[in-house]
Amino acid sequence: MISRFWRGWTTVANADAYENLLRTKILPGIHRVKGYRGAYLLRRNVADGVEFATLTLWESLDAIRAFAGEEYDVAVVPPEARKLLSRFDERSLHYETIVEPE
Repeated sequence: MISRFWRGWTTVANADAYENLLRTKILPGIHRVKGYRGAYLLRRNVADGVEFATLTLWESLDAIRAFAGEEYDVAVVPPEARKLLSRFDERSLHYETIVEPE
């Protein structure tokens, strides 16, 4: 299994709207990609707003390519998300998952 890690930051005023977008549109859309195995959505307050981190779980790099394209490390940030984010990681990080919850 491969874990894909990405972060984005938003203002306090936009944080709830961004979280709602992730929960209702973005993450449900990813469920349709073959090889997707779930996600963790993390949120924390920081000095300049709110940081979100996503950790998505994938069967393989091929599954990630089906989601993100050949340049699979480039962040996938839909236009409606970009409107709410003040900044974000341009690239996602990928890790071999060696321990999983039971």
